[in-house]
Amino acid sequence: QVPLVESGGGLVQAGGSLRLSCVASGNVNAMGWYRQAPGKERELVAQITSGGSTTYRDSVKGRFTISRDNTKNMVYLQMNSLKSEDTAVYYCYAKDSGGIFTAWGQGTQVTVSS
Repeated sequence: QVPLVESGGGLVQAGGSLRLSCVASGNVNAMGWYRQAPGKERELVAQITSGGSTTYRDSVKGRFTISRDNTKNMVYLQMNSLKSEDTAVYYCYAKDSGGIFTAWGQGTQVTVSS
């Protein structure tokens, strides 16, 4: 199974922005990101289906926007108004049409200083 390749993490000041990207090899359906902060459980951040339907966790609504380019199997997570609470490793994922996780990214670190 070919892993997803993700990038775009980094260190930013609170209130700043980052844009994560993730590319899959082969056909995928839904894509999105989970994140995991130190000492905490992994949590869903956002997901977008092949049809463009999006899902966000409440804490990022209005600040994060997920989008995709189906032709290139690319997904993007625009993160604005970042808070220190957003600090985590972000893991891109892909699901098949049956909702099964088929691939994961290597993780990209997002650090927001306060």
